[in-house]
Amino acid sequence: MKLQIRLLTSIAASCLSVASAFGAPDLKAGAAKSETCVPCHGRAGISTTPETPSLAGQPDNFLQWQLVYFRSGVRKSPVMQPMAVSLTDNDIRNVAAWFAAQEPPTTAGKGAADPALQAAGAKIAKANRCAACHKDDFTGQPQQATPRLAAQREDYLLKALRDFKAGTRVGGGVAAMADVVQPLGEGDFRALAHFMANFP
Repeated sequence: MKLQIRLLTSIAASCLSVASAFGAPDLKAGAAKSETCVPCHGRAGISTTPETPSLAGQPDNFLQWQLVYFRSGVRKSPVMQPMAVSLTDNDIRNVAAWFAAQEPPTTAGKGAADPALQAAGAKIAKANRCAACHKDDFTGQPQQATPRLAAQREDYLLKALRDFKAGTRVGGGVAAMADVVQPLGEGDFRALAHFMANFP
């Protein structure tokens, strides 16, 4: 874990120094580059693919860091790593800015939420202070590079929680997430994912 944190710090320092050399992101270039993301993440970043997140409306910084982690191999994915490795720093800034500027997903059309699961999920979120990092409305914090959880795909949220507990997912906030999920069980994960996915 200490080695991972040192590696993340090193990557962050080098990328921040590079990013400062660029001007404002190019949304038109980001839109063009995002076309390769459509098959998995959906048009305008609204995913219809199982266990694949919607990217629309995610905080810009969060998206940038995840792409950097995929590109460096710190975050593992047989799908994302080959795609991210070809991205320049400027590509990452442009794509992240474009997705961040899109309308985020909503709970419309998701069907009725389970009141018992919602209540259980809300209790778990409060007990584990999820809002401290993800904000009270769970839209994520750009400054902390924490993701939007509200109205995200439920199956993806469940997968992410399982991956954090298994130690197979690293990236921004890995230490905090590992601590949060360790004492939680599968039932807790299901309730939390349901609560977040159906949060208006």
